[in-house]
Amino acid sequence: MQQTVESLGFTRIKRVAPIATTTHGGRAKCLQRLIRLDLPVPKTVALSFDAVHALAEGQQPDMKALLEVFGEKQLLSVRPSSEVADWGGPNAVLNIGMNAERHAELVQTLGQDAADTLYLRSVQAYAVHVEKLDPELFEFDNSMPTSDQLKAALAAYVDETDEDFPQEVEVQLLQVLRSMARAWAGTTARLLRQAKGAPADAGLGLVVQAMAFGLGSGDYGTGVIQLVDNETGEPIVKGRFVRQSQGRETQVNERNVIYLTKDERGSSLEEELPEVYEQLVAAAKLCRVKLREEMEVKFTIEDGKLHIIDAIRVPRSSRAALRIAVQLAEDEIISKDEALCRVPARSLTELLHPQVDPAGARDVACRGIAASPGGAVGKVVFSSSAAQASEARGEPCILVRRETAPEDIRGMHSSVGVLTERGGVTSHAAVIARGMGVPCVVGADVRINSRAHTLTLPDGREVKEGDVMTLDGSAGEALFGAVKMLPPSKDYWYLQLMEWADAIRDIGVRANADTPADAAMARGFKAQGIGLCRTEHMFFEGDRLTVMREMIFAETHEDRREAIARLLPMQRGDFTALFDIMHGKPVCIRLFDPPLHEFLPSDRAGAKELAEALDLPLSKVTRRIEWLSEFNPMLGMRGVRLGITFPEIYEMQARAIFEATVEVSKHGDPVVPEIMIPLVSAKREVELVKTQVDGVAAAVRNETGCDFTYRLGVMVETPRAALRAGDIAQHAAFLSFGTNDLTQMTYGLSRDDAGRFMNAYVQQGVFPEDPFHTLDVDGVGELLDIGAARGRAVSPNVTLSVCGEHGGNPESIAFCRAAGFDYVSCSPFRVPVARLAAAQLVAEERRRR
Repeated sequence: MQQTVESLGFTRIKRVAPIATTTHGGRAKCLQRLIRLDLPVPKTVALSFDAVHALAEGQQPDMKALLEVFGEKQLLSVRPSSEVADWGGPNAVLNIGMNAERHAELVQTLGQDAADTLYLRSVQAYAVHVEKLDPELFEFDNSMPTSDQLKAALAAYVDETDEDFPQEVEVQLLQVLRSMARAWAGTTARLLRQAKGAPADAGLGLVVQAMAFGLGSGDYGTGVIQLVDNETGEPIVKGRFVRQSQGRETQVNERNVIYLTKDERGSSLEEELPEVYEQLVAAAKLCRVKLREEMEVKFTIEDGKLHIIDAIRVPRSSRAALRIAVQLAEDEIISKDEALCRVPARSLTELLHPQVDPAGARDVACRGIAASPGGAVGKVVFSSSAAQASEARGEPCILVRRETAPEDIRGMHSSVGVLTERGGVTSHAAVIARGMGVPCVVGADVRINSRAHTLTLPDGREVKEGDVMTLDGSAGEALFGAVKMLPPSKDYWYLQLMEWADAIRDIGVRANADTPADAAMARGFKAQGIGLCRTEHMFFEGDRLTVMREMIFAETHEDRREAIARLLPMQRGDFTALFDIMHGKPVCIRLFDPPLHEFLPSDRAGAKELAEALDLPLSKVTRRIEWLSEFNPMLGMRGVRLGITFPEIYEMQARAIFEATVEVSKHGDPVVPEIMIPLVSAKREVELVKTQVDGVAAAVRNETGCDFTYRLGVMVETPRAALRAGDIAQHAAFLSFGTNDLTQMTYGLSRDDAGRFMNAYVQQGVFPEDPFHTLDVDGVGELLDIGAARGRAVSPNVTLSVCGEHGGNPESIAFCRAAGFDYVSCSPFRVPVARLAAAQLVAEERRRR
């Protein structure tokens, strides 16, 4: 029932009070729930967002009507109540209403020292938070008697304001409320909360509450209690109680501390005040069940009597959040659907990678873009060969490069982490590192000298090869020295949550996997197949690279065919391993994609070494390298253009796929390989490759006497392919949208260079988000919609998927599901994220029904 100034939104919190998070804030709503549970909450009044806004604008409320709720001579506190707790708010102000008269009365009831302390804190808080005076003027030597500190504080107040400390309760309370309201409306506060995701016009409520004294002669103090461990989520009675204290002293005061349960630290509240302890535990358990959440309950003990002051959601790690959600569902406090929605999908990456211990000291060397999550400790190396040598010695290493290229794949595999000076979230280093599950930081604020093997940091210091560093790919930081790590976790709670997720999600999740190790990892994360196998990564191994270079330098069609034939058994072995590991699940193999120049050295020393290896004149090697170089390789002779120009490559790959299909099908489930043509722009390109691949399939069937089927599809990564999807779908069993290249071509923007200015663009509102990180649903998304609609209009059963890095992004998955796509494919370590995100979409829909 409203008992104060209704027009200003002052509401006495009672069982039937009209309190809502969206009008009065989360703290006010929680306090109402605590009151409904008959917990001993002091009298409380909530001010709505509108009331606080009116205060900030200078409106004058009827303070006497407000104070009537609490009665005469009651000290008060005011706390912020924002819609979301993480948005913060002004500092709480306690002991409002303290004056000379009330001080004299409290001397008789609480004792001189307690009364002096309450009055002192009242003056300090009012001076600093309301009058905005210098805090140092009101800080005194604790060795001084409290009464002397009080006299000094009152004198300092007069000196700074030329007025006595206000004695009228109405004046004190009004000025506190108005100060907090105006602080929330200020520029600094607005920017701080916007940085936490709050809208610019987010409202603030205020909660006025009768003070429960934590100071006095007897059993007085404040504390907190919770029923779970913050890091693990394990059930435990946890908290602390500080005698003769109030407010934040529970968190910062180490004097007079006792813990709740008996342990090696000494006495406990359980022993000293057993009845209060039992009431506390019962209150926390009641909150857990009725508020359907693990809560941290804040309390005050006043002369042995318990008061519940507030309750907030227990702060928790990602690991604890997962266990808490599953445990609440298993205890039937929340539904399984709600448990799924309570675990942020992206937080799973923290569980599946080793992590830098957040409690450890952090000596940050440099910062960059968090490109692949997890943490790693290793010695710094500046080349792939050094990384491989380090791995051979059994020494973990962090590969540092200006930017990585395909020839760095082996070095990245040999490293525990990757740090680059250039690049963005979809640069080569970022994409490959995520696929391997290796921590990666790109676009770091450093200067790398590969020749001198040094890394120059922003402050001018240098890191040399062999120095130990810690890479935090989750935070986008490199740290000096070895920092304590936390192990990954795939425990019961994770497995249970993912079982619930898989039971309801309605869009498939595959993995991008290029090697048997990637495939095994994908299988371990329960991917429903491989959605993208980039075969070019298989050609950078030492012996294969030599053969590739021989093929590039071959003068005739026959010579090229002879050279590339030597790769056939190697490719066949690759695909046989992939099919074996996936046990009949679909494997989508993208035919060779990159331009040939990527397989050639880029400097004179490398060219000379290649000339010696091939027994060719250096001039001929140099000319060939120059001939193959392109002004814009991403838009040059790569993908299907290369396959049509040099058909020997695709013929060899198709034969390797089909021979592996026959081999694996003999001793296991029938294999139906999916062959994907990259960088298609025209229907005729698909027709030419299809004719070529069909011919190879017929030849292998005749040679082996075994029949098999396969699916041929197209990787839609050019805008024209999306626009002409109707033509292309006539010859394709599936259309897989490669959103990395499609975003590049739609924007005319290099994903490797975008990191140089993308932050400025996002901050200034040019783009709402980095389009390589979050799918641009307005531009690139429209191309996906057009391609999907035109493809299915011609071929209703064509399979649609996304196999770019957006496939592991929860927002992108929502778009793909709404657009009717059959599956998404992403890096193996992002498969659990995608599985959970897909399930959350279904769970949210079911909860809204």
